[in-house]
Amino acid sequence: MHLATEASTSPVWHFWLAVPIALGAIAVVVAIIAGYVISVSRTRYPKSDS
Repeated sequence: MHLATEASTSPVWHFWLAVPIALGAIAVVVAIIAGYVISVSRTRYPKSDS
């Protein structure tokens, strides 16, 4: 019974793991979208050699 009362008063440290995971997931989604847009626009508007 002592462990149950001690666990309820201890701070939740693993909550902060969500912050870098969420930021990483958002960065991956933005990078995928940016890579797709760059890839599509590069084929649509190729560089001219002149």
